[in-house]
Amino acid sequence: MKTIVISAVNLVEAGTLAILRDCLQYLSTMAENGEYKVVALVHKRELADFPGIEYIETQWPKKRWINRIWFEYISMKKISKQLSPVYLWFSLHDTSPNVVAEYRAVYCHSPFVFYKWKWKELFWTPKIVLFALFTKYIYGINIHKNRYIVVQQNWFRKGMLNMFTLDNGSVIVAPPPASKTLKQVVAKDCGILFQDYSFIYAASPNSHKNFEVICKAVEEIETIYGNQNFKVYITVKGDENAYARWLYKNWGNRFESLVFVGFLSKDILLDYYQKCDCLIFPSKVETWGLPVSEFAAFDKPMLLADVPYAYETAGGSQKTAFFDPADYKELSHRMYQLIHGENSFLKPVPKNEIERPVVESWERLFDMLLAEAEVITLNR
Repeated sequence: MKTIVISAVNLVEAGTLAILRDCLQYLSTMAENGEYKVVALVHKRELADFPGIEYIETQWPKKRWINRIWFEYISMKKISKQLSPVYLWFSLHDTSPNVVAEYRAVYCHSPFVFYKWKWKELFWTPKIVLFALFTKYIYGINIHKNRYIVVQQNWFRKGMLNMFTLDNGSVIVAPPPASKTLKQVVAKDCGILFQDYSFIYAASPNSHKNFEVICKAVEEIETIYGNQNFKVYITVKGDENAYARWLYKNWGNRFESLVFVGFLSKDILLDYYQKCDCLIFPSKVETWGLPVSEFAAFDKPMLLADVPYAYETAGGSQKTAFFDPADYKELSHRMYQLIHGENSFLKPVPKNEIERPVVESWERLFDMLLAEAEVITLNR
């Protein structure tokens, strides 16, 4: 029986954890059918526990960066020899570890390799700056030893091809399932009466999420026009980190239209999506931008950052406009238009066909990975 190893010790939350779960859920069926032996290196088994999978748990790599580096490039080689022969080693968290395997692949999530950070972010979220500085080098180690690199969007593929001089056919685009997370959720009443025109921006309080452009746009509208009977709900409480504290200090209690609601559970967030009139999504860089996909399902207006990821994620939406994520005046103008019933500037976003290789499911992805592995093995 051939062995597939999934390494994912760093995936513990949010979208990356969902990817691990979806991956192992599919591989579980292959393992239970006796097609392959599947071994998963994870932080904790309980995070993604599926039948038929053999687990190796370790929390040590996530405690410090030096631990993670040692584990990826020293410990994993020993583990791969212990599991030998390994047919396919698939790293789900950006790095290409030193391993002994017939065939290797890596899933690249982090878009910070393309992020242009600002000096003030060193004080707000220094970890983001470090990601932006070092992701290129982390990606680059052993990347050419992979037969395939997996990404979620075509712009990301083009960037990787150029940055690392990869073969066109070596980078697979694997978009996430559309709106899957909300289809499994039942809305819970948030307890707010939405009488005014309402905007929502749901994101974690990190500097690249660019909350300040919304805050400045609200300030612009209220300063010039006064109270315009609108509300903007942002998922920041104001005490999460230095960036959140800066946002709250500057805009937290100054404007009636700007509401700091804090973190929202999925069921409450779904109620906001159902009741709010428009999504604003000014994030400067994303792997995908899941809230855009989720909100697009409601066929309501969206104001999105004019950056590459947003065009792909919003593909197929009908009522969308893009704005310069650094220009709060442009955003405030679009918001003012919507508040007053002017929406002629909203347009459909075409869903462009993605050049192969592209897959739409885990089944198709592993069909490609394993079929190619067969060819490589037979040709040796």
